[in-house]
Amino acid sequence: QLQLVESGGGLVQPGGSLRLSCVASGSSLDSYAVAWFRQAPGKEREGVVCISRSGAYTNFADSARGRFTISRDNSKNTAYLQMNMLRPEDTAVYICAAGGCPQSGRILPIEDYWGQGTRVTVSA
Repeated sequence: QLQLVESGGGLVQPGGSLRLSCVASGSSLDSYAVAWFRQAPGKEREGVVCISRSGAYTNFADSARGRFTISRDNSKNTAYLQMNMLRPEDTAVYICAAGGCPQSGRILPIEDYWGQGTRVTVSA
């Protein structure tokens, strides 16, 4: 059973950056694609970005393209989400998930394993 634990959230000013980490245990993360979702109060869970098992391809939501970067280090059983040029509308709980990653189109919340999330607040 794969367990996922996120870290790195916090309060940041608009235009700032944060790097989130997702550490896996209980199984090898390289058996899964990894996705980051976010959920703001009163809104549906949104797929932000995902990366394939080997890192050969990534898929970004329009809201993240050009500002966010996803990476993974399978030797450390860890995935990362680098978020730059943050905006107030990026405020949400960011959740790491393992399962699949479509090469294009929406990243749907149908992953196999989920973390608990880390809160990101973008505010002056």
